[in-house]
Amino acid sequence: MALSDSKSVVVVERSGVRARSPLSGPVPILVAAMLWGTTGTTSSLAPAGAPAAAIGSAGLVLGGLLLYLSTGAARLVCTRGEWWLVIAGALAVAGYPVTFYPAVARTGVAVATVIALGSAPVFAGLLAWVAGQGRPTGRWVGATAAAVLGCVVLVLGPQLTGGTAPVDPLGIVLAAFGGLTYAVYSLIGGRLIAHGHSSNAVLGTMFGIAGLLVLPVVLCADTTWLHSGRGIAVAAHLAVFTTFVAYRLFGYGLRHTTAQVATTLTLAEPAVAAVLGVVVVGERLPIVSWCGLVVLALGLAFLTLGGRDRR
Repeated sequence: MALSDSKSVVVVERSGVRARSPLSGPVPILVAAMLWGTTGTTSSLAPAGAPAAAIGSAGLVLGGLLLYLSTGAARLVCTRGEWWLVIAGALAVAGYPVTFYPAVARTGVAVATVIALGSAPVFAGLLAWVAGQGRPTGRWVGATAAAVLGCVVLVLGPQLTGGTAPVDPLGIVLAAFGGLTYAVYSLIGGRLIAHGHSSNAVLGTMFGIAGLLVLPVVLCADTTWLHSGRGIAVAAHLAVFTTFVAYRLFGYGLRHTTAQVATTLTLAEPAVAAVLGVVVVGERLPIVSWCGLVVLALGLAFLTLGGRDRR
């Protein structure tokens, strides 16, 4: 079943086939994106001096372990070729925290977020096309263009209205790699799920392996930030809510939604992060950012509620 085929967003039941409901695919992914949107606010509460890559990696180590242990009897049984896909997916999962968080440190939250999250759905569509899974649909292209534009305007609003955005070439490259890694493991996870494997088993195995891969990043860095209650609370939130719960929802959504659509829907993450910044941290957004938020929301609503794509 091709991931980009509109037929891949239907639910097969014993009584036949019925059209996919937004509650069965897009909505769980949007909820996952909302949980991911708490990452920035949570990581900002970590003790001073905590290494950026170690914070993200600690969440992945603990969250990956939880995902793997929660699979229970639903262990992944694959062919040799599928196991290579699992390994590639795990490498991509492990690549995200060691590229995105250093990108944030080098070029700032706004620029890194726009490049990583804005590039992910584009990478997903291009990779699926190159892999022979069909051209992106017109609905996806239009909704993604609107969502990416809204994301850019939302996050870069303060810079567009007189501020200066820090630009670091290596940071930009790292952020782009972060977007690429996200697209890769989303596509691989979606493909394995489309082959009939349990979404819990697929993501549990990929994230369990990825957690082992990034464990040296945590152990080799300064771990004193984990000796405090605040550090433990930050790591626990990242592990339980932004990794374990969020990816259980994301995996469920991938059972009924193409990976291209899923990566576009996760552009809700910077919207949630921006709102939390205003409500929790006390930041202020200019009117241009609020306009970007509206455009982003309209793009996501069009993709979520528009029903099936037509070629």
